[in-house]
Amino acid sequence: MDKMNKHPEIGSVNLEFAEALYFAYLRNPDSVSPEWRNYFASLGDGDLFARRPQAGPSFRPASLFNPPGTTYPEETKGLMPAKLASFQDRVNQLIRNYRVRGHIVARIDPLGLPRPQPPELDPDFYGFTEEEMDREISWKTIEGGRALPLLEVLRRLGNTYCRSIGVNYMHIDDLAVRSWLQERMEGTENRIQLDREEQLRILTRLTDAVTFEEFIRKKFVGAKSFSLEGCESLIPLLELAIEKAGKLGIEEIVLGMAHRGRLNVLVNIMGKSACRIFREFEDTDPRLQAGHGDVKYHLGYDREWITASKQKVHLSLCFNPSHLEFVNPVVLGRVRARQDELGDSERRRVLAVLIHGDASLAGEGIVQETLNLSQLPGYFIGGTLHVVVNNQIGFTTAPSEGRSSTYATDIARMLQVPIFHVNGENPEAVAQVVRLAMDFRRAFRRDIFIDVYGYRRFGHNEADEPSFTQPVLYRAIERRKSVREGYLEHLLKLQEVTLAEADAIATQRRRHLEEELSEARRNEHSFHVGDGAVPRRGYFGGREPHEAEIETGAPSELLAELLEAQTRLPEGFHPHPKLERFLKGRQAMGRGEQRLDWAAAEALAWASLAVQGVPVRLSGQDSGRGTFSQRHAILYDYEDGHAYLPLQHLKPGQARVEVWNSPLSEAGVLGFEYGYSLDCPEGLVMWEAQFGDFVNAAQVFVDQFISSAEDKWRWLSGVVLLLPHGFEGQGPEHSSARLERFLVLAAEDNLQVVYPTTPAQYFHCLRRQALRRWRKPLVVMTPKSLLRHPRVVSSLDECARGTFQRVIPDAVDPARAQRVLLCSGKIYYELAARRDELGRLEVALVRIEQLYPLDPAQLQAALSPYREGIPVIWVQEEPANMGAWACLHHQFGSRLFERFPFSAVSRPPSANPATGSANAHRKEQNELIAAALEGAPSNGNG
Repeated sequence: MDKMNKHPEIGSVNLEFAEALYFAYLRNPDSVSPEWRNYFASLGDGDLFARRPQAGPSFRPASLFNPPGTTYPEETKGLMPAKLASFQDRVNQLIRNYRVRGHIVARIDPLGLPRPQPPELDPDFYGFTEEEMDREISWKTIEGGRALPLLEVLRRLGNTYCRSIGVNYMHIDDLAVRSWLQERMEGTENRIQLDREEQLRILTRLTDAVTFEEFIRKKFVGAKSFSLEGCESLIPLLELAIEKAGKLGIEEIVLGMAHRGRLNVLVNIMGKSACRIFREFEDTDPRLQAGHGDVKYHLGYDREWITASKQKVHLSLCFNPSHLEFVNPVVLGRVRARQDELGDSERRRVLAVLIHGDASLAGEGIVQETLNLSQLPGYFIGGTLHVVVNNQIGFTTAPSEGRSSTYATDIARMLQVPIFHVNGENPEAVAQVVRLAMDFRRAFRRDIFIDVYGYRRFGHNEADEPSFTQPVLYRAIERRKSVREGYLEHLLKLQEVTLAEADAIATQRRRHLEEELSEARRNEHSFHVGDGAVPRRGYFGGREPHEAEIETGAPSELLAELLEAQTRLPEGFHPHPKLERFLKGRQAMGRGEQRLDWAAAEALAWASLAVQGVPVRLSGQDSGRGTFSQRHAILYDYEDGHAYLPLQHLKPGQARVEVWNSPLSEAGVLGFEYGYSLDCPEGLVMWEAQFGDFVNAAQVFVDQFISSAEDKWRWLSGVVLLLPHGFEGQGPEHSSARLERFLVLAAEDNLQVVYPTTPAQYFHCLRRQALRRWRKPLVVMTPKSLLRHPRVVSSLDECARGTFQRVIPDAVDPARAQRVLLCSGKIYYELAARRDELGRLEVALVRIEQLYPLDPAQLQAALSPYREGIPVIWVQEEPANMGAWACLHHQFGSRLFERFPFSAVSRPPSANPATGSANAHRKEQNELIAAALEGAPSNGNG
């Protein structure tokens, strides 16, 4: 037995601690305890260290060996304290380091660029002798625990972790997960045995990928296609994943990817005809896309895939903008919606596949926001398959300039999931990690990453010259043969396929593309934008239909019952004592003894929709309670903290109602809810900002998806944005939901923008959104202080009958009116209160509740009782360069309906939405109200 084992405190776990003590002992024996001093003295000094070459950084923390200002005896420099560790301890350390660090030396880069060589993977580093290398050890993941020489064990570990596959997985805390991976990888040496048919299918898919890119490059010289060349293994990877998915019972796959390789995926995976792709390159039908549509490498597509084993898998490739990675949460939301519709509570029947670029994965913050949703209950989808098309470059930016981490995938280490790095020029290694990844997701319902190392054969686009910035890299790339050629040579050596077979596959593929091109160039060929999209189940977009508002009321008896049902709690549930008044208030509202406040009207809208079979989903920061403690949709037991959502227990057979507190994220969560709305058109899907101001953190989704997706991609969404808005002296970041931004984006009836003033109006607005077949996003400016304003109440009867009113006229006698104030939202109540206080009944207040689409006929009807020539003044809290005034002035000019002078009262133009001083706010607000009621209008300029 080694001497070190005589000390009970020394083992592989605390070896580094013992070494630190030993070096302290060498400097000054009295610096350690008598027990340790006696132990170190007993070791002697004849063969204390085994010499090793200085091969680079140690695998131990530098502070244990080289504390600042420390000098050591000359004979200790560059030495490994081998005698402190037993044989088994050193074996354990070496095997662990293969698992932890093997990926560092793995041959994953097809360009063969230099890789680090960490010394801790070299047996010499541990002082193993030749005799010890022949010693047999048993290792449970290899040969069923059969004893093998250490040299053989290390050879197998090298094959597992240091060939064409590198793996990051030792950051996973769960021992069962690590053990599962070790058994699957070490037991097979991370190698898959493919039969001839499987090898031929891979070769065929590589041929498809290579032939398509070469054909495009030759036939459409200089045209942008964002070629896949250098990463063609993506195509067989996706086929392998789809085939495996079918075997695992997955029925649908939703894919998201950027533009690199998208055309190749559209043709060779999604089944879009090459003829249509070529027609898009020819671009001979400009009238079909005048003012709308998108470039060909942003478009989505759907198809049914029949696997080799005859399972049907529906594939849906999402559209995407050029904003890389922003499609990610959209895909996740779509998958969650499909799972919910299928009743897939186990989250096993629908799969999300996200295809990333290396530079965008490391660079875009939306990646982190999306990954953070992975295991959260409101957003969980059972794991996403992430595939990184690793070009080892971003436009002209090298990895050393584009990320601080070793790998582009290091962001994924925030999750408890494995990351496979694989050489894209080894298709069989790719096949191994695909099958392993799909099995891992099935077993653990977690995300999984496959980082496919390749290169970008040409520039960022085909007109780009990459050697301007990477001359050395591109000289190396020029010398590379295609992955198809390399794999074919491999198969020919194995005599698994003949050259004649391979040539026949390539010839047939080229002939097919030539036929498709000829068809595309025929003048009579018809082409329809948007083909391939999923039918929207009877919902429609386009211009708003000219029809009467639908009835959105509900029987008062039902509403009363639903209010009471929300106060029924399970036996033994202990609500917070301070919520007793809240619950009793809801009961009083149901009995007609108390008028409805904003939160009660909202809850009634949701409840009445749910019992009609309409699913309801809300997520946002603090949405369960509500930012302003107004909603309390989720109640928490005061004794043990468990949650109860009364809206889920209204009536048997009701639709689902979900209210989720989101992470502190705007972009990721809004993207998710937008995606959910795409595949749940029949539902009321809402995202709520904590304050409306924070929606600008998700502006990409507003601009690139919500406001324009129908026009670009012909996809419909009814997502609802609830944005608390109103100037109340809380500063620049808690006042404005930037109403003006939505109005500037509004065109062709693409959005609905409302600013309702009563609980009943809000009730009818939400119900109208869900019950109409016309599907458009809805942006609601919601209140803050008005949530508890004594005048902001409605009767149960106002919800039971009627519809949403786009314009609400005043009750003042029109004959007495000397001026008409138009307004929306909170300012109405302040104007009304001051008017009543001053007795200024000659001032009429007309509310515009829907700012877009604004029906001029309804506004004109509301103003028709007033005599021609009296001033009509738009009043807003926002500065003149914000709010609704600019859009209203643009639409109507300075004379409204050729009858009324039209001007505005607002705060002066400002770069800042609101003051940070509460006193300054009150002063500004008083001046604004006084100017509206008494002073001269400002035309919005001061």
